[in-house]
Amino acid sequence: MAEIKLNDDVDVAAPPPPPPRKKNRVASVDVFRGLTVALMILVDDAGDEWPAIGHAPWNGCNLADFVMPFFLFIVGIAIALALKRIPDRRVATKKVILRTLKLIFWGLLLQGGFSHAPDKLSYGVDMKSIRWCGILQRIALAYFIVGMLEIATQGAQAKELPPAHFSIYKLYFWHWLVGACVLIVYLAVIYGTYVPTWQFTVHNTDSPDYGKILTVACDVRGKVDPPCNAVGYIDRQVLGINHMYPHPAWKRAKACTKRSPYEGSFKKDAPSWCWAPFEPEGILSSISAILSTIIGVHFGHVLIQMKDHLSRLTHWILMGLGLVVFGIILHFTDAIPLNKQLYTFSYVCVTSGAAALVFSFFYIMVDVWRFKYPFMPLEWIGMNAMFVYVMAAEGIFAGFINGWYYDDPHNTLIYWIRKHIFIDVWHSTRVGILLYVIFAEILFWGMVSGILHWLGIYWKL
Repeated sequence: MAEIKLNDDVDVAAPPPPPPRKKNRVASVDVFRGLTVALMILVDDAGDEWPAIGHAPWNGCNLADFVMPFFLFIVGIAIALALKRIPDRRVATKKVILRTLKLIFWGLLLQGGFSHAPDKLSYGVDMKSIRWCGILQRIALAYFIVGMLEIATQGAQAKELPPAHFSIYKLYFWHWLVGACVLIVYLAVIYGTYVPTWQFTVHNTDSPDYGKILTVACDVRGKVDPPCNAVGYIDRQVLGINHMYPHPAWKRAKACTKRSPYEGSFKKDAPSWCWAPFEPEGILSSISAILSTIIGVHFGHVLIQMKDHLSRLTHWILMGLGLVVFGIILHFTDAIPLNKQLYTFSYVCVTSGAAALVFSFFYIMVDVWRFKYPFMPLEWIGMNAMFVYVMAAEGIFAGFINGWYYDDPHNTLIYWIRKHIFIDVWHSTRVGILLYVIFAEILFWGMVSGILHWLGIYWKL
């Protein structure tokens, strides 16, 4: 999934006032960011063995489906904290544009298809099939839109917060107006777009249907099922079907495979769309994803404007609970289903509300009660989130280690540790892989990040 990493300092004001000292980081921001990166490693590397950890095949919300919104939420908080320290709008605009371009560059490099680490020891991509969208590209779009909005409305940030109820919303009226416009455009397009019947060619060389041209019958409007939704239609028209993600989560759907929710060979009567690509970080869904960052930047505004812990936490927890409840109601009344692939409004509410509650928990534990030590590995990862994201979540370090093998490419140090220290000891592939990811990957990178923090080394975008 961020910046991923934005290093920001802010005063944490709480009575009684602390003695004069240097500005402190809001540690819960780093802890939350570190948790999000750790979750990405966990769901990427253990999700195949534990379906409840991996992405939901279509409707629903598993652990993996919280990672992207958590990234966008903490990016929003970081935007509020970072840009408040840059009063010069030209300097702030330059910083936002430059960071956006860096995110896009790294997104294309890591998820465009150039790197095939850690499983395949190869590098390069056919430009006819490069993947234009991805996690960092989505974050770049949300960061740019919300960052420029924050700069454009910078005058409001210097005002004192009036004592009236809902004054924080009035103070940042333009943010919520933009959010409302984003939501209206998204809903109008997803429920108003006519999706015609479409065709595609199977490009999976491992499939017995390689080279076949399959047809998906649609000719409908306002559907949110896998084959005939407006999100996929717009991506096929704008990006081109060859530039979309070839391994979508829907391939594990019950309609496609008997092993659902695990991966498996397709049923004989599986619908044609099971073979098709789908972009989970596509154009329309990325527009909807801006809402997660707007909610995050609101939490950053609360941190800046409200001066005591109780006021902040009361606002955050009530808002978080309200979002979760509202999103669940939308889902279970069949009004708007929870769906990460489409980034539906109910999904925005539930995941942003969950992010609010988790962040509030960390704020209480780390910044209020100063109970930091159990969360230090996450804090260190959060301080060097981009480094850990590239090396661990994107498998660059594992790919490098796998490049050194004995006799057979599968006979590597990583394979040996995973098999003999974890899987064989627990006599279970599922349990062994889960423990390997937690202790040999996440905890390992927590320690590495701690050493880098001790040395004062940080990878900033």
